[in-house]
Amino acid sequence: MIFRFALPFVLVLLVSIPVVLYVYFVRRRGHQTPIRFSDIRLVSGIKPTARVRQRHVIVVLRAVVLALIIVAAARPQAGTVMYEVTAEGIDIMLVLDISSSMKAEDFKPDNRLAVAKGVIKDFVAGRSNDRIGLVVFSKQAFTQCPLTLDYGVLVNFLEEVDFGLLEDGTAIGLAVATGLNRLRDSKAESKVMILLTDGVNNAGFPDPIPAAEMAKTLNVKLYAVGVGKPGKAPYPIDDPIFGKRYRYLPDQIDEEMLKQMAEMTGGLYFRAQTPEMLAGIYDQISALEKTEIKSQQYTRYQELFVYFSLAGLGLFLFELLLTHTRYRRIP
Repeated sequence: MIFRFALPFVLVLLVSIPVVLYVYFVRRRGHQTPIRFSDIRLVSGIKPTARVRQRHVIVVLRAVVLALIIVAAARPQAGTVMYEVTAEGIDIMLVLDISSSMKAEDFKPDNRLAVAKGVIKDFVAGRSNDRIGLVVFSKQAFTQCPLTLDYGVLVNFLEEVDFGLLEDGTAIGLAVATGLNRLRDSKAESKVMILLTDGVNNAGFPDPIPAAEMAKTLNVKLYAVGVGKPGKAPYPIDDPIFGKRYRYLPDQIDEEMLKQMAEMTGGLYFRAQTPEMLAGIYDQISALEKTEIKSQQYTRYQELFVYFSLAGLGLFLFELLLTHTRYRRIP
């Protein structure tokens, strides 16, 4: 809350009030005429009445009324600081690999897909004013959630993502093309795609590099994330006889291709070997792709002179009432 006077120079008139009071009391003492009495013992013990002690109330009220009128004339105002915030959001398409290789449990205690879903949830929770969508892929690709500002709906769709939704395989190029199809008509100043995979492109059309060229043409920045520890990773197998067992398969991420795709579009390639590294990568991408927020500050003022004017008028009427009743003077 801000308080100010629109015409502060008017307040100089307040100096006149103590001058008027001073003149009043000096003149009153000067006009007191002594009366000669031969003996004042009869009245010396008489104490002044309350009315006598309050004889200066009228002039004090007049001074207050004058002060209120001067303050009202200076136009007091109360201001509230307002902020107008506009945000230029980013359109972000998340592309998530759900092929069987994402079952690997080198990100214990969960598999790669479960960890990736948890990290993506945190990423979404940290954004605002951005439209975010989700594409999932294996041998085929489809849009699990279109670009939306309703992050609750997006998270619900993410929860439903699991293995077996599509035929097994890894169609990286097709997945990127599917995401680009959703970003093609975007009017956002910045368009971003975050591709997460742990495999090698072995299905679908177009191939990954031509898909990256399409992203560059559409001004879409691609961040590629490879997940999985180097070497062999444990893959669970459900054996109907012996139950759950593990088979160790070698890491097959095509890092050179993913790096080339990202660099073509002005993006970056990251390798996540632990859940903590994966979370850090998404935090880093989130920091790189910040939403531009513009704020404009202005102050809205409310005129308060009417309150001072009404207070002055009320006291003036009260002073008139006292002058003609309790403090009436006899000529």
